[in-house]
Amino acid sequence: MTTPWGELAPTRFPEDPRDRLRAWDASDEYLLRHLAEQEIPLSGTVVVVGDRWGALATALAAHRPTQITDSYLAQEATRANLARAGVEAGAVRLLTTQDPPPARVDLLLIRVPKSLALLEDQLHRLAPAVHEGTVIVGTGMVKEIHTSTLQLFERILGPTRTSLAEKKARLIFCTPDPSLRRPANPWPYSYALPDGVGVVSGRTVVNHAGVFCADRLDIGTRFFLGHLPDGKGVRRVVDLGCGNGVVGTAVALANPEAEVLFVDESFQAVASAEATYRANGVPGHAEFRVGDGMAGVPAGSVDLVLNNPPFHSHQATTDATAWRMFSGARRALRPGGELWVIGNRHLGYHLKLRRLFGNSQLVASDPKFVVLRAVKR
Repeated sequence: MTTPWGELAPTRFPEDPRDRLRAWDASDEYLLRHLAEQEIPLSGTVVVVGDRWGALATALAAHRPTQITDSYLAQEATRANLARAGVEAGAVRLLTTQDPPPARVDLLLIRVPKSLALLEDQLHRLAPAVHEGTVIVGTGMVKEIHTSTLQLFERILGPTRTSLAEKKARLIFCTPDPSLRRPANPWPYSYALPDGVGVVSGRTVVNHAGVFCADRLDIGTRFFLGHLPDGKGVRRVVDLGCGNGVVGTAVALANPEAEVLFVDESFQAVASAEATYRANGVPGHAEFRVGDGMAGVPAGSVDLVLNNPPFHSHQATTDATAWRMFSGARRALRPGGELWVIGNRHLGYHLKLRRLFGNSQLVASDPKFVVLRAVKR
């Protein structure tokens, strides 16, 4: 990666030499080039929001920026990339989207996220720290920046315009307006589940911004809720890639004796899962963990893993995350333990499960989804 301050070699996390996806794109390069060419002061409090794999924070490490991210994987990638670049520990302050942002921001750099809701929430949270002299620059690929994106900047921070496109990337320039009357932040958002979804029918779901399908129950989860195992005799359950936690909450309600671990790489998701669980007064024991799938879960310690794996990494379609989740589940399951997976029919998860577990059973299907069961022998 070429920057105005030298060459970098950032990688994604976890690092995989077979992974052909880069840890940066043209929008990162465009932003850094703009900062140098326009001689924008890199003094004061520099905040980098949504830095996907730490490329921006690493390039700007000499100016001691604060990085704010929703992704555990992005945070770990940042740590690894800073170390690779020989940057001293602590040069970049690492915050999550659940942490209070800095009280004052002098330079605000925003990598536009895939989720418009997450952008809305972060702009609301940062707005009190922005002052009349704050320089605000957003960046993203052209296909990621829409009229609705610019309207959020306008509504929450101030007048906004865009740059010309370069290498299919574009910059966003926003001028802070301290007198702007901002609307209230609508996040987190709560709603009641519909009838017909088992034990969680009518129960409350809490969604922080950025969680998948935050304003309604998505059709895949609805289908999964109708075909969950009964959980009898199960002591240790993992809701892997828990999102808002509705699946794990359903298991906990149906089987109060079970210990449920909710895990996701999104700080927003795990906060949502815990809020959903607490809102419903669920009996029993639960743990909420932000991490890389099943990493850190002891081998042979789990009876049941429930999983709806993502098949996108930002804009790229990939099965790498699903493969890591399935492999991690197999390691963590005890003999006789089960992995239950829901996915789109066309993804062919049954082939991956057979390769890993030596078996795969179709539990239920409809024209769009399949629920699969694999048993560790």
